[in-house]
Amino acid sequence: MRPRRLTKLLGAILAGGQARRFGSDKAHALYQGARLIDRVAAALGAQCEVVVVCGRDEPGFTSIPDWPETGLGPLGGLAAALRHASGSGFTRVLSAGVDAPDLPHDLAALLTGTGAAIVESQPVVGLWPVDALPTLETFLSGGGRSLYRFADHIAARRIDLPHALMNVNRPEDLPPA
Repeated sequence: MRPRRLTKLLGAILAGGQARRFGSDKAHALYQGARLIDRVAAALGAQCEVVVVCGRDEPGFTSIPDWPETGLGPLGGLAAALRHASGSGFTRVLSAGVDAPDLPHDLAALLTGTGAAIVESQPVVGLWPVDALPTLETFLSGGGRSLYRFADHIAARRIDLPHALMNVNRPEDLPPA
């Protein structure tokens, strides 16, 4: 059975990182026969009306550049996603990085509640109300770059999932095929 979709939810894959520790394009690394980015897209797509890739051009996906500029880390991707969502009639953004290829297909339901929510062990994975955008813009213009600090700034709930998510930073973080 497919999880119930939450209305007006944009899925955002935050993929603007340089993957220095990985040594190559981790979005295209394989896990269980599929690219990491495709696995994340499938999990978000099961819950969201639209999925975008933030911070890079990715063939086969709607891609949007980080905002207001590159080099801001995950917050640049989140700001881009929230701006895109706001201009497209979405009310929330479900975000994840390409380094979490085992996202649950009911993630949005696990994070639903009042305001924003992040996964405690991986704050890039979160559910963000679009109305957080002005606060994020102010946070960024003031020099803020930490996703945890921004989450604390807007009193995001920190959620422990029933099972820890994978966090693929190095090739050895992927189980052997």
